[in-house]
Amino acid sequence: MGVVTAVFASISLIGFLHVMFLPVGPVAIALSFTCIAALMAMQLLWYGRDHGRLRSPLGFGLLAAQAALVYLPILIFGQAWVGMPGFLAGSVLLVLRAIPAWTAFSFIVLSMALAQWLFTRAPIDMLYTAISTVTTGLVVYGLSRLTALVVEVQESRAEIARMAVLRERLRFARDLHDLLGYSLSAISLKIELVHRLMEKSPQEASDHLLEILEISRVALSDARTVASGYRELSLEEECRSAVSVLSAADIQVQLDSDHLDLPVQVSTVLATVLREGVTNILRHSKARRCDITIRQTQDDAWIEIVNDDLAVGPRRDPSSGRNGLRNLSVRAQEIGGSLTVEQQPDRFRLHAEVPLRQERQQPSRSQPAGLPGEADGVDAVARGELVDDRREVVADGPD
Repeated sequence: MGVVTAVFASISLIGFLHVMFLPVGPVAIALSFTCIAALMAMQLLWYGRDHGRLRSPLGFGLLAAQAALVYLPILIFGQAWVGMPGFLAGSVLLVLRAIPAWTAFSFIVLSMALAQWLFTRAPIDMLYTAISTVTTGLVVYGLSRLTALVVEVQESRAEIARMAVLRERLRFARDLHDLLGYSLSAISLKIELVHRLMEKSPQEASDHLLEILEISRVALSDARTVASGYRELSLEEECRSAVSVLSAADIQVQLDSDHLDLPVQVSTVLATVLREGVTNILRHSKARRCDITIRQTQDDAWIEIVNDDLAVGPRRDPSSGRNGLRNLSVRAQEIGGSLTVEQQPDRFRLHAEVPLRQERQQPSRSQPAGLPGEADGVDAVARGELVDDRREVVADGPD
Protein backbone atom coordinates (compact mmCIF):
# COMPACT_ATOMS: atom_id res chain seq x y z
CA MET A 1 0.00 0.00 0.00
CA GLY A 2 2.88 2.37 0.74
CA VAL A 3 4.41 1.77 -2.71
CA VAL A 4 1.07 2.41 -4.43
CA THR A 5 0.60 5.63 -2.47
CA ALA A 6 4.11 6.78 -3.38
CA VAL A 7 3.53 6.15 -7.10
CA PHE A 8 0.20 7.98 -7.13
CA ALA A 9 1.71 10.83 -5.12
CA SER A 10 4.56 11.13 -7.64
CA ILE A 11 2.15 11.33 -10.58
CA SER A 12 0.08 13.91 -8.73
CA LEU A 13 3.17 15.91 -7.75
CA ILE A 14 4.22 16.21 -11.38
CA GLY A 15 0.83 17.66 -12.31
CA PHE A 16 0.89 20.00 -9.32
CA LEU A 17 4.37 21.31 -10.22
CA HIS A 18 3.17 22.07 -13.74
CA VAL A 19 0.42 24.23 -12.24
CA MET A 20 2.85 25.90 -9.81
CA PHE A 21 4.85 27.36 -12.69
CA LEU A 22 1.79 28.93 -14.28
CA PRO A 23 1.09 32.64 -13.77
CA VAL A 24 -1.94 31.98 -11.58
CA GLY A 25 -2.87 33.16 -8.13
CA PRO A 26 -2.99 31.25 -4.83
CA VAL A 27 -6.69 30.50 -5.27
CA ALA A 28 -6.04 28.60 -8.50
CA ILE A 29 -3.12 26.75 -6.91
CA ALA A 30 -5.30 25.80 -3.94
CA LEU A 31 -7.98 24.62 -6.36
CA SER A 32 -5.49 22.43 -8.23
CA PHE A 33 -4.23 20.96 -4.95
CA THR A 34 -7.81 20.19 -3.87
CA CYS A 35 -8.60 18.47 -7.18
CA ILE A 36 -5.40 16.40 -7.03
CA ALA A 37 -6.06 15.40 -3.40
CA ALA A 38 -9.61 14.34 -4.32
CA LEU A 39 -8.31 12.25 -7.23
CA MET A 40 -5.77 10.49 -4.99
CA ALA A 41 -8.37 9.87 -2.28
CA MET A 42 -10.73 8.26 -4.80
CA GLN A 43 -7.97 6.13 -6.24
CA LEU A 44 -6.62 4.88 -2.91
CA LEU A 45 -9.77 4.64 -0.79
CA TRP A 46 -12.28 3.46 -3.38
CA TYR A 47 -10.76 2.04 -6.55
CA GLY A 48 -8.03 0.24 -4.63
CA ARG A 49 -10.50 -1.61 -2.38
CA ASP A 50 -13.35 -4.04 -2.95
CA HIS A 51 -13.84 -4.45 -6.70
CA GLY A 52 -17.18 -6.11 -6.16
CA ARG A 53 -18.77 -2.73 -5.36
CA LEU A 54 -17.13 -0.65 -8.11
CA ARG A 55 -20.07 -1.19 -10.49
CA SER A 56 -22.59 0.02 -7.93
CA PRO A 57 -24.46 3.33 -8.41
CA LEU A 58 -21.97 4.96 -6.05
CA GLY A 59 -19.10 3.63 -8.14
CA PHE A 60 -20.51 5.12 -11.34
CA GLY A 61 -21.20 8.38 -9.50
CA LEU A 62 -17.58 8.61 -8.34
CA LEU A 63 -16.41 7.83 -11.87
CA ALA A 64 -18.46 10.76 -13.16
CA ALA A 65 -17.02 12.98 -10.41
CA GLN A 66 -13.51 11.89 -11.36
CA ALA A 67 -14.22 12.75 -15.00
CA ALA A 68 -15.24 16.24 -13.92
CA LEU A 69 -12.06 16.62 -11.83
CA VAL A 70 -9.76 15.73 -14.74
CA TYR A 71 -11.56 17.57 -17.56
CA LEU A 72 -12.98 20.80 -16.10
CA PRO A 73 -9.66 22.09 -14.64
CA ILE A 74 -8.24 22.03 -18.18
CA LEU A 75 -10.35 25.13 -18.81
CA ILE A 76 -8.38 26.87 -16.03
CA PHE A 77 -4.90 25.36 -16.16
CA GLY A 78 -4.71 24.46 -19.84
CA GLN A 79 -1.76 22.38 -21.00
CA ALA A 80 -0.42 21.91 -17.45
CA TRP A 81 -3.39 19.65 -16.60
CA VAL A 82 -3.35 17.28 -19.60
CA GLY A 83 -1.41 14.64 -17.64
CA MET A 84 -4.08 14.17 -14.96
CA PRO A 85 -6.68 12.27 -17.05
CA GLY A 86 -4.43 9.21 -16.69
CA PHE A 87 -6.21 8.59 -13.36
CA LEU A 88 -9.56 8.53 -15.16
CA ALA A 89 -8.20 6.21 -17.86
CA GLY A 90 -7.17 3.68 -15.21
CA SER A 91 -10.47 4.00 -13.36
CA VAL A 92 -12.65 3.22 -16.39
CA LEU A 93 -10.75 -0.06 -16.80
CA LEU A 94 -11.62 -0.90 -13.19
CA VAL A 95 -15.29 0.08 -13.28
CA LEU A 96 -16.61 -0.64 -16.78
CA ARG A 97 -16.92 -3.94 -18.62
CA ALA A 98 -14.36 -5.00 -21.22
CA ILE A 99 -15.65 -3.37 -24.42
CA PRO A 100 -17.05 -0.19 -22.81
CA ALA A 101 -13.91 0.09 -20.67
CA TRP A 102 -11.46 0.01 -23.56
CA THR A 103 -13.72 2.26 -25.63
CA ALA A 104 -13.75 4.85 -22.84
CA PHE A 105 -10.00 4.37 -22.33
CA SER A 106 -9.35 5.08 -26.02
CA PHE A 107 -11.65 8.12 -25.94
CA ILE A 108 -9.74 9.59 -22.98
CA VAL A 109 -6.37 9.07 -24.69
CA LEU A 110 -7.56 10.60 -27.97
CA SER A 111 -9.27 13.52 -26.21
CA MET A 112 -6.05 14.39 -24.35
CA ALA A 113 -4.02 14.12 -27.54
CA LEU A 114 -6.51 16.43 -29.24
CA ALA A 115 -6.37 18.88 -26.32
CA GLN A 116 -2.58 18.96 -26.56
CA TRP A 117 -2.84 19.59 -30.30
CA LEU A 118 -5.14 22.53 -29.65
CA PHE A 119 -2.64 23.98 -27.17
CA THR A 120 0.65 23.53 -29.08
CA ARG A 121 -0.15 22.38 -32.65
CA ALA A 122 2.92 20.14 -32.34
CA PRO A 123 2.55 16.48 -33.44
CA ILE A 124 5.35 15.38 -31.11
CA ASP A 125 3.58 16.91 -28.10
CA MET A 126 0.35 15.24 -29.19
CA LEU A 127 2.09 11.85 -29.42
CA TYR A 128 3.85 12.37 -26.09
CA THR A 129 0.56 13.20 -24.35
CA ALA A 130 -1.16 10.14 -25.83
CA ILE A 131 1.65 7.81 -24.72
CA SER A 132 1.81 9.45 -21.29
CA THR A 133 -1.95 9.05 -20.79
CA VAL A 134 -1.83 5.38 -21.84
CA THR A 135 1.11 4.69 -19.53
CA THR A 136 -0.40 6.51 -16.57
CA GLY A 137 -3.77 4.82 -17.08
CA LEU A 138 -2.25 1.33 -17.19
CA VAL A 139 -0.08 2.03 -14.14
CA VAL A 140 -3.07 3.34 -12.20
CA TYR A 141 -5.15 0.32 -13.23
CA GLY A 142 -2.42 -2.19 -12.37
CA LEU A 143 -1.58 -0.70 -8.98
CA SER A 144 -5.24 -0.28 -8.02
CA ARG A 145 -5.94 -3.87 -8.99
CA LEU A 146 -2.88 -5.01 -7.06
CA THR A 147 -4.03 -3.13 -3.97
CA ALA A 148 -7.47 -4.73 -4.22
CA LEU A 149 -5.91 -8.18 -4.56
CA VAL A 150 -3.78 -7.60 -1.47
CA VAL A 151 -6.87 -6.55 0.48
CA GLU A 152 -8.73 -9.65 -0.73
CA VAL A 153 -5.86 -11.88 0.33
CA GLN A 154 -5.76 -10.30 3.77
CA GLU A 155 -9.52 -10.72 4.17
CA SER A 156 -9.28 -14.32 2.98
CA ARG A 157 -6.55 -15.05 5.50
CA ALA A 158 -8.68 -13.57 8.27
CA GLU A 159 -11.64 -15.68 7.15
CA ILE A 160 -9.47 -18.81 7.03
CA ALA A 161 -8.26 -18.11 10.55
CA ARG A 162 -11.84 -17.60 11.73
CA MET A 163 -12.96 -20.83 10.08
CA ALA A 164 -10.00 -22.69 11.59
CA VAL A 165 -11.08 -21.56 15.05
CA LEU A 166 -14.67 -22.58 14.34
CA ARG A 167 -13.66 -25.99 13.01
CA GLU A 168 -11.41 -26.55 16.01
CA ARG A 169 -14.36 -25.79 18.27
CA LEU A 170 -16.47 -28.30 16.35
CA ARG A 171 -13.68 -30.86 16.60
CA PHE A 172 -13.35 -30.22 20.32
CA ALA A 173 -17.11 -30.58 20.87
CA ARG A 174 -17.23 -33.76 18.81
CA ASP A 175 -14.36 -35.37 20.66
CA LEU A 176 -15.77 -34.37 24.04
CA HIS A 177 -19.06 -36.01 23.12
CA ASP A 178 -17.45 -39.18 21.78
CA LEU A 179 -14.88 -39.61 24.55
CA LEU A 180 -16.73 -38.37 27.63
CA GLY A 181 -20.36 -39.21 26.90
CA TYR A 182 -19.85 -42.89 27.59
CA SER A 183 -17.78 -42.32 30.74
CA LEU A 184 -20.28 -39.89 32.24
CA SER A 185 -23.18 -42.23 31.49
CA ALA A 186 -21.31 -45.12 33.11
CA ILE A 187 -20.50 -43.04 36.20
CA SER A 188 -24.13 -41.95 36.53
CA LEU A 189 -25.35 -45.53 36.21
CA LYS A 190 -22.92 -46.90 38.75
CA ILE A 191 -23.65 -44.12 41.25
CA GLU A 192 -27.32 -45.09 41.10
CA LEU A 193 -26.32 -48.72 41.60
CA VAL A 194 -24.12 -47.83 44.59
CA HIS A 195 -27.00 -45.90 46.11
CA ARG A 196 -29.19 -49.00 45.94
CA LEU A 197 -26.48 -51.32 47.31
CA MET A 198 -25.22 -49.19 50.21
CA GLU A 199 -27.46 -50.92 52.77
CA LYS A 200 -27.95 -54.36 51.20
CA SER A 201 -24.38 -55.05 50.08
CA PRO A 202 -21.77 -52.55 51.30
CA GLN A 203 -18.87 -54.58 49.91
CA GLU A 204 -20.38 -54.71 46.43
CA ALA A 205 -21.12 -51.00 46.65
CA SER A 206 -17.49 -50.39 47.60
CA ASP A 207 -16.35 -52.37 44.55
CA HIS A 208 -18.53 -50.24 42.31
CA LEU A 209 -17.09 -47.08 43.88
CA LEU A 210 -13.62 -48.27 42.91
CA GLU A 211 -14.89 -48.81 39.36
CA ILE A 212 -16.33 -45.29 39.38
CA LEU A 213 -12.95 -43.97 40.46
CA GLU A 214 -11.24 -45.81 37.61
CA ILE A 215 -13.81 -44.60 35.07
CA SER A 216 -13.37 -41.01 36.27
CA ARG A 217 -9.60 -41.30 35.87
CA VAL A 218 -10.05 -42.58 32.34
CA ALA A 219 -12.46 -39.71 31.64
CA LEU A 220 -9.89 -37.21 32.92
CA SER A 221 -7.25 -38.76 30.67
CA ASP A 222 -9.67 -38.60 27.74
CA ALA A 223 -10.36 -34.92 28.41
CA ARG A 224 -6.64 -34.20 28.30
CA THR A 225 -6.25 -36.03 24.99
CA VAL A 226 -8.97 -33.84 23.46
CA ALA A 227 -6.76 -30.80 24.03
CA SER A 228 -3.69 -32.55 22.60
CA GLY A 229 -5.70 -33.67 19.56
CA TYR A 230 -4.73 -37.35 19.49
CA ARG A 231 -6.43 -40.39 20.97
CA GLU A 232 -6.23 -44.14 20.40
CA LEU A 233 -8.92 -46.46 21.78
CA SER A 234 -8.47 -50.16 22.43
CA LEU A 235 -11.34 -52.22 21.06
CA GLU A 236 -10.53 -55.01 23.52
CA GLU A 237 -10.79 -52.66 26.50
CA GLU A 238 -13.97 -51.07 25.19
CA CYS A 239 -15.57 -54.50 24.80
CA ARG A 240 -14.79 -55.41 28.40
CA SER A 241 -16.02 -52.04 29.62
CA ALA A 242 -19.23 -52.29 27.58
CA VAL A 243 -20.05 -55.73 28.99
CA SER A 244 -19.39 -54.49 32.53
CA VAL A 245 -21.50 -51.35 32.21
CA LEU A 246 -24.41 -53.02 30.44
CA SER A 247 -24.43 -55.86 32.95
CA ALA A 248 -24.50 -53.34 35.79
CA ALA A 249 -27.61 -51.87 34.16
CA ASP A 250 -29.31 -55.30 34.25
CA ILE A 251 -28.99 -55.69 30.50
CA GLN A 252 -28.21 -59.16 29.16
CA VAL A 253 -25.14 -58.87 26.94
CA GLN A 254 -24.05 -61.26 24.19
CA LEU A 255 -20.58 -60.41 22.85
CA ASP A 256 -19.42 -62.25 19.72
CA SER A 257 -16.02 -61.00 18.66
CA ASP A 258 -13.17 -62.40 16.59
CA HIS A 259 -11.10 -59.23 16.23
CA LEU A 260 -7.44 -60.18 16.53
CA ASP A 261 -5.14 -57.86 14.61
CA LEU A 262 -6.88 -54.66 13.55
CA PRO A 263 -5.04 -51.50 12.45
CA VAL A 264 -5.04 -48.74 15.05
CA GLN A 265 -7.31 -46.50 12.96
CA VAL A 266 -9.87 -49.26 12.43
CA SER A 267 -9.76 -50.34 16.06
CA THR A 268 -10.28 -46.76 17.23
CA VAL A 269 -13.27 -46.19 14.95
CA LEU A 270 -14.94 -49.46 15.96
CA ALA A 271 -14.25 -48.73 19.64
CA THR A 272 -15.80 -45.28 19.23
CA VAL A 273 -18.87 -46.83 17.60
CA LEU A 274 -19.14 -49.28 20.49
CA ARG A 275 -18.89 -46.44 23.02
CA GLU A 276 -21.60 -44.43 21.32
CA GLY A 277 -23.84 -47.47 20.91
CA VAL A 278 -23.62 -48.35 24.60
CA THR A 279 -24.14 -44.70 25.57
CA ASN A 280 -27.30 -44.53 23.46
CA ILE A 281 -28.64 -47.71 25.06
CA LEU A 282 -28.08 -46.32 28.55
CA ARG A 283 -29.51 -42.89 27.76
CA HIS A 284 -32.35 -43.51 25.35
CA SER A 285 -33.82 -46.97 25.96
CA LYS A 286 -35.05 -49.45 28.53
CA ALA A 287 -33.31 -52.34 26.83
CA ARG A 288 -33.09 -55.76 28.44
CA ARG A 289 -30.86 -57.43 25.89
CA CYS A 290 -27.95 -56.28 23.74
CA ASP A 291 -26.07 -58.31 21.11
CA ILE A 292 -22.65 -57.05 20.05
CA THR A 293 -20.99 -58.66 17.03
CA ILE A 294 -17.54 -57.81 15.71
CA ARG A 295 -16.12 -59.45 12.59
CA GLN A 296 -12.95 -59.13 10.57
CA THR A 297 -12.68 -60.25 6.94
CA GLN A 298 -9.85 -60.04 4.46
CA ASP A 299 -10.83 -56.57 3.27
CA ASP A 300 -12.81 -54.94 6.07
CA ALA A 301 -14.03 -55.11 9.64
CA TRP A 302 -17.48 -54.38 11.01
CA ILE A 303 -19.35 -54.04 14.26
CA GLU A 304 -23.07 -54.46 14.87
CA ILE A 305 -24.93 -53.53 18.04
CA VAL A 306 -28.53 -54.69 18.37
CA ASN A 307 -30.80 -54.10 21.36
CA ASP A 308 -34.50 -54.64 21.97
CA ASP A 309 -35.05 -50.87 22.30
CA LEU A 310 -37.91 -51.01 24.78
CA ALA A 311 -38.13 -47.24 25.03
CA VAL A 312 -40.74 -45.57 27.20
CA GLY A 313 -43.08 -43.14 25.43
CA PRO A 314 -43.11 -42.18 21.73
CA ARG A 315 -40.67 -43.92 19.44
CA ARG A 316 -37.44 -42.01 18.89
CA ASP A 317 -36.62 -40.39 15.61
CA PRO A 318 -33.03 -41.25 14.64
CA SER A 319 -32.63 -37.97 12.81
CA SER A 320 -33.40 -35.71 15.76
CA GLY A 321 -30.80 -34.70 18.32
CA ARG A 322 -28.42 -37.52 17.46
CA ASN A 323 -25.13 -35.68 17.33
CA GLY A 324 -23.28 -38.80 18.41
CA LEU A 325 -24.52 -40.82 15.43
CA ARG A 326 -23.72 -37.93 13.11
CA ASN A 327 -20.20 -37.82 14.55
CA LEU A 328 -19.86 -41.56 13.98
CA SER A 329 -20.91 -41.06 10.36
CA VAL A 330 -18.11 -38.54 9.93
CA ARG A 331 -15.53 -40.79 11.58
CA ALA A 332 -16.51 -43.78 9.45
CA GLN A 333 -16.46 -41.70 6.28
CA GLU A 334 -13.00 -40.33 7.06
CA ILE A 335 -11.46 -43.76 6.50
CA GLY A 336 -13.78 -44.85 3.70
CA GLY A 337 -16.32 -46.68 5.86
CA SER A 338 -20.08 -46.56 6.29
CA LEU A 339 -22.56 -46.33 9.13
CA THR A 340 -26.12 -47.68 9.21
CA VAL A 341 -28.69 -46.98 11.91
CA GLU A 342 -32.00 -48.86 11.76
CA GLN A 343 -34.88 -48.49 14.18
CA GLN A 344 -38.00 -50.63 14.36
CA PRO A 345 -40.73 -50.60 17.02
CA ASP A 346 -38.99 -53.23 19.17
CA ARG A 347 -35.45 -53.29 17.80
CA PHE A 348 -32.56 -50.88 17.30
CA ARG A 349 -29.54 -51.77 15.15
CA LEU A 350 -26.26 -49.88 14.75
CA HIS A 351 -23.88 -51.20 12.09
CA ALA A 352 -20.49 -49.76 11.11
CA GLU A 353 -18.14 -51.13 8.49
CA VAL A 354 -14.63 -49.86 7.68
CA PRO A 355 -11.97 -51.07 5.24
CA LEU A 356 -8.75 -52.53 6.63
CA ARG A 357 -6.53 -50.94 3.99
CA GLN A 358 -6.30 -47.19 4.46
CA GLU A 359 -5.38 -44.92 1.58
CA ARG A 360 -4.80 -41.90 3.79
CA GLN A 361 -1.68 -41.19 5.77
CA GLN A 362 -1.16 -42.09 9.39
CA PRO A 363 -2.61 -39.52 11.79
CA SER A 364 -0.44 -36.75 13.10
CA ARG A 365 -0.54 -34.96 16.43
CA SER A 366 -2.95 -32.44 14.96
CA GLN A 367 -5.52 -35.09 13.99
CA PRO A 368 -7.87 -35.90 16.88
CA ALA A 369 -8.96 -39.23 18.27
CA GLY A 370 -6.35 -41.19 16.35
CA LEU A 371 -8.22 -40.66 13.09
CA PRO A 372 -7.00 -39.38 9.71
CA GLY A 373 -8.56 -36.39 8.05
CA GLU A 374 -8.06 -32.67 7.97
CA ALA A 375 -5.81 -30.96 10.48
CA ASP A 376 -8.78 -30.00 12.63
CA GLY A 377 -10.31 -33.44 12.35
CA VAL A 378 -13.61 -32.17 10.97
CA ASP A 379 -14.57 -33.12 7.43
CA ALA A 380 -17.87 -32.83 5.61
CA VAL A 381 -20.74 -34.68 7.26
CA ALA A 382 -21.51 -38.02 5.69
CA ARG A 383 -24.49 -38.38 3.42
CA GLY A 384 -27.68 -39.55 5.10
CA GLU A 385 -30.95 -41.06 3.96
CA LEU A 386 -34.15 -41.62 5.92
CA VAL A 387 -36.55 -44.40 4.97
CA ASP A 388 -40.02 -43.99 6.47
CA ASP A 389 -41.05 -47.62 6.81
CA ARG A 390 -37.86 -48.78 8.50
CA ARG A 391 -36.53 -45.44 9.78
CA GLU A 392 -33.11 -46.19 8.42
CA VAL A 393 -30.21 -43.79 8.33
CA VAL A 394 -27.27 -44.67 6.10
CA ALA A 395 -23.97 -42.78 5.89
CA ASP A 396 -21.69 -43.98 3.13
CA GLY A 397 -18.00 -43.36 2.61
CA PRO A 398 -16.47 -41.54 -0.34
CA ASP A 399 -17.35 -42.71 -3.82
